[in-house]
Amino acid sequence: MDALDLARWQFGITTVYHYFFVPITIGLSLLVAVMQTRWLQTRDPGWLRLTKFFGKLFAINFALGLVTGIVQEFQFGMNWSDYSRFVGDIFGAPLAIEALLAFFLESTFLGLWLFGWGRIPEKLHLAAIWLVHLGTVLSAYFILTANSFMQHPVGYHINPQTGRAELTDFLAVLTNKVQLVAFPHVLAAAWMTGAAFVLAFCLWHLWRSTDRTPAADKPMYRKGAKLGAWALLVAGLAVTVTGDLQGKVMTDVQPMKMAAAEGLYEDVPEGVGAPFSIITVGTLDGREEIWAVTVPKLLSYLATGSMEGAVEGINHIQERYELTYAGSELTESEDYRPVIPVTYWSFRIMIGLGMAAMAVAAGALWVLRGRGSEHDETRMVGSRLWGWAAAVVLFMPLLANSFGWIFTEMGRQPWLVMGLMTTRTGVSPGTTGAEVLTSMTVFTLLYGALAVVEVGLTLRYGRAGAEPVAEDLSLDPADRTDDDAFVFTY
Repeated sequence: MDALDLARWQFGITTVYHYFFVPITIGLSLLVAVMQTRWLQTRDPGWLRLTKFFGKLFAINFALGLVTGIVQEFQFGMNWSDYSRFVGDIFGAPLAIEALLAFFLESTFLGLWLFGWGRIPEKLHLAAIWLVHLGTVLSAYFILTANSFMQHPVGYHINPQTGRAELTDFLAVLTNKVQLVAFPHVLAAAWMTGAAFVLAFCLWHLWRSTDRTPAADKPMYRKGAKLGAWALLVAGLAVTVTGDLQGKVMTDVQPMKMAAAEGLYEDVPEGVGAPFSIITVGTLDGREEIWAVTVPKLLSYLATGSMEGAVEGINHIQERYELTYAGSELTESEDYRPVIPVTYWSFRIMIGLGMAAMAVAAGALWVLRGRGSEHDETRMVGSRLWGWAAAVVLFMPLLANSFGWIFTEMGRQPWLVMGLMTTRTGVSPGTTGAEVLTSMTVFTLLYGALAVVEVGLTLRYGRAGAEPVAEDLSLDPADRTDDDAFVFTY
């Protein structure tokens, strides 16, 4: 493979790995804030224990997400210098704001929250974790602003002397119509992932026998499981609604991606209605349909909002792009089609995993229905089904997020910036394949070591469960006396 292929592999590997931690931290920060709020409202020690338990797991994932995210920015200079030169004036602004505003907000108040137990007033301490969540949300917004420009460039002009895209309207970049539908979709998917994390660990502790999870702790984990299940279902519905809106915008600005997602090769005119493909088998090169199972007219509704709306096919879009972008060094390509099998199946795996996670959450709520008693959880003890459910529900939204981003980025190919720059023209001209392979090998080995650390820490503290909380740790500083012991929470 040449430098271009290796650079794409490296960025793909590091991005997918980094994004394992992003939705967990966004989602967990919200649920930890909800748990602490419930504790202040009810003074139920179970909510305090759950807050500290999942707060510790959140801190682990936040740290790993921070370390792995730094690598992303180095690659812009190392492997994608032509891209950075072309779009840096626009791309750099939201990334700089994300670092200076959002990241400092979340990291500062996370430190205040971690080390502020018993040292600052309870309501201010609660506000700290809510501000951490706000910081993660703002961070997601500004990063998605940069990505949305790549999907649908707005608010710029091309300087004919330098050949660079220059920012002319930052507000237009911030309110890009792709951004306005992608942000709530990504945010809801992150909440869904955090909810699955909470549900998974609480289900696992409920499933374990009473000699490993004390009977007195079962009601606490029951509350946590119900919170995670309800949050997963609500977030899943939000993902569905925002995904539908995103599909319509995608049809407008990236029709090739929508056609590839459905394996639609030929145009479907107005009044006929394009079918939605449940499963399509095509040729090995992905350029022709052999056999398919479809739902009539559903694709037209998803793409246009009308059951009989017109939808362009892959072949016609390819011909149109050949005429539109021919003759330019930055935009000319022999093939404007993405890798159809990857685009088609990543889209379906994303949807399937999300729906499966919602099904597990609904099943958990059914088992945990009613007000419950300390003996209700015996319905789950001894059943391997719930042990497996706890194991798999954690990974369903997590992997759905990853496949969603694979679909988003692979479906945009061969474009690096839609309509302005193809991927092959963005790679660093002086970088060799050997150099990229060396850095990719180092990063892969480093990330492998970090994975061992992450899994080890998560399993260690996750298996230990929610620790008992000393009474004096839950006191407001105003209620403490000079004789109380000095405490260090973590």
